[in-house]
Amino acid sequence: MKVILRKDVATLGDTGEVVAVKNGYANNYLIPQGIAIRATEGTLKALETEKKQQAKKVELLRKHAREVAQKIEQLALKVYAKAGESGKLFGTVTSADIAEALKAQGFEIDRRKITLDAPVKTLGKFEADARLFSDISVKVHFEVEAEGAGE
Repeated sequence: MKVILRKDVATLGDTGEVVAVKNGYANNYLIPQGIAIRATEGTLKALETEKKQQAKKVELLRKHAREVAQKIEQLALKVYAKAGESGKLFGTVTSADIAEALKAQGFEIDRRKITLDAPVKTLGKFEADARLFSDISVKVHFEVEAEGAGE
């Protein structure tokens, strides 16, 4: 019997794949558990339509991520932190601080998608990587300034 997988199954395949399985396995396990549906003419057409819609949605998200990446590259981001007289910070600037500074500029990026090469512990100019989409990332240029210096 041919079925369309609704969930990833390690031994069979990924979501959306059409696979051939034994009738008993399909009728007694896959279909009742909601893991698969019968592959009929109608369900196969619906699957194709769904795949096309999903591809369009992914392309729109990718296009939006590229636009955001261009805007972020041109951004002069400032992060404020408490610092001593010698320019050494009390603590470090983290990805959460960068995410908050980006949010203040109108960019909503999850802090877990921002990576720093090394901990930022001094005042100055630095770079971080922000992953906006599966294959789109951007360099975020930011300057760490002492609190009260330019606020």
